[in-house]
Amino acid sequence: MDASVSTPTPPRTLTATPGSAPWRPVFGSWVTAYKRTWRGSIFGRFLSPLLFLLSMGLGLGNLVNKSAGGVAGVPYLHFVVPGILAAQAMWVAMGESTYPVMGAIRWNMKYHAMLATPVGIDDILIGHLTYVAMQVTGATAIFMGVAALFGSFSSWWVLLALPITVLTGMAFAVPIFAFSAKQESDGGFNILFRFIMTPLFLLSGTFFPIGQLPAFLRPIAWVTPLWHGVDANRSLALGSPHIAGVLGHAAYLVLVIVVGALLARHTFTRRLLR
Repeated sequence: MDASVSTPTPPRTLTATPGSAPWRPVFGSWVTAYKRTWRGSIFGRFLSPLLFLLSMGLGLGNLVNKSAGGVAGVPYLHFVVPGILAAQAMWVAMGESTYPVMGAIRWNMKYHAMLATPVGIDDILIGHLTYVAMQVTGATAIFMGVAALFGSFSSWWVLLALPITVLTGMAFAVPIFAFSAKQESDGGFNILFRFIMTPLFLLSGTFFPIGQLPAFLRPIAWVTPLWHGVDANRSLALGSPHIAGVLGHAAYLVLVIVVGALLARHTFTRRLLR
């Protein structure tokens, strides 16, 4: 036999390492893709709170303070910023949980490629949701830092608004994962953005107390995750939190995340393994 002729090397079979966490490569794949666009993303994350603070907190805030003496006895800037903090987490979570999820199923088949390895449905969900949580956490930290420069917070209790805000964002991201996995086109996202998220943004107590809403609309605000995030953040930022109330809000957000995770797991399994 001619020694110069090499024997083809058989393809390497991927096997799960005992004790390993298969979701980590999933998380790493999203982080690797993000490294290509992080500069533009970070710029937008700084620009967004700056525009909100200048327009709503200072611009509109000065008018509200002069005409009504603020809201609930506090300057409008201190009232509105904790609400916007929670609301921006909702928008970031939506952006990361709609088109990227549908794209990974229908357009670039990223999830299908992952399933050809030892990665399973649970790993795909955990890895991708961990990446979304990272994005929400980073956006929240940047927003809080910019807002602090404007004197938007009056207490160090506001530091606890970081985990509350992340929970708020994930309470939207996880159920939207289930919704996005069922979409055949992006038409459903137009409905989601225009007729669900935008009204929530306006009617969740972010810009005015929900006590000013018609009575029949208030229960709708109470059951939405955004109101719980807004109310908890505001009580922390103003420096007089009702601990039991904050814990109750956090428990409700965790409940929404758990229910959403069950729905997402069911939907992903049917969509990817059928």
